[in-house]
Amino acid sequence: MLEGLPPNNAAHMLRLITEEEPARQIADVIVEMFDPTETAASAFELEPNMRDWNPSVGPWVVEAYFSEEPDHDFLHGLIEGIAGPEAAARIEYDRVAEQDWVKNALEGLVPVNAGRFLVHGSHDRNRPRTNEIALEIEAALAFGTGHHGTTRGCLLMLDAVLKQRRPRNVLDVGTGTGVLALAAARYLRAKVVAGDIDPISVEATLSNARLNGATPWIRPVVARGTQHPDLRKGGPYDLIFANILSKPLRMLAPEIARLCDTGGELILSGLLYRDVPGVLSAYAAQGFALKRKLHLEGWATLLMARGGAAPRPWVSPYV
Repeated sequence: MLEGLPPNNAAHMLRLITEEEPARQIADVIVEMFDPTETAASAFELEPNMRDWNPSVGPWVVEAYFSEEPDHDFLHGLIEGIAGPEAAARIEYDRVAEQDWVKNALEGLVPVNAGRFLVHGSHDRNRPRTNEIALEIEAALAFGTGHHGTTRGCLLMLDAVLKQRRPRNVLDVGTGTGVLALAAARYLRAKVVAGDIDPISVEATLSNARLNGATPWIRPVVARGTQHPDLRKGGPYDLIFANILSKPLRMLAPEIARLCDTGGELILSGLLYRDVPGVLSAYAAQGFALKRKLHLEGWATLLMARGGAAPRPWVSPYV
């Protein structure tokens, strides 16, 4: 599993040998919680000739790269919460030599298929494709390349929705590099509203829209949750993406619900398996029921639809 391309100025490295599941989860959480332009993480299986190091705790490795020295206490607590105190005690830190990490990492970054969508870098631009919607993503952007289980899960869920209907009005909350907004816009050839709290992510979405000829349909804005006039005035939406973490997903449930049309659907991700019950409960309280669930690489993606125990009609946030 590779998610994130180490920044060109990467100078600090974290390394931990542990079991497969916690290795994957630690890499994914680091990618989620740190600035993607300054941090990257990967998890991979040890080569057979390296497994004698300590077979009781392997044979997987998680490595993370940082442009600035990270907060060791914070990382210790983060890893302890996922893998336990014994694993946290084995964390190793090191300095790394400067090199072109993006160029090196791209050599192993293969295109990713998700239903009818294919996410690729510029190095695979000329790869032949049949009946696929190709999405080219800036190589230097760590989160949102499609290799992460949450991004791929959302694309697969979008593909499932498109087999059933053609959404009329789409919102992407926490757009990141814009992969989901881009996929919807390219297929529907229609406007997709998108926002992110991070200005760098908004610039990344604009850049990716230009790369893929989608600027007529995507105009992302800097927004905390749905707190931007362009996002609110664009509703009601019959399809909303929110690929963020579980806590903000729960906190945003009321405002996302207010922007969702009667009969609309939500594609939610950024969830570890243990986070699913809490998110389901938060959205059930807003009148949504689980329609479908995917598990990929330790992460869950949910398709929620209006029609739970207490479905709520569309109410304009300006009333």
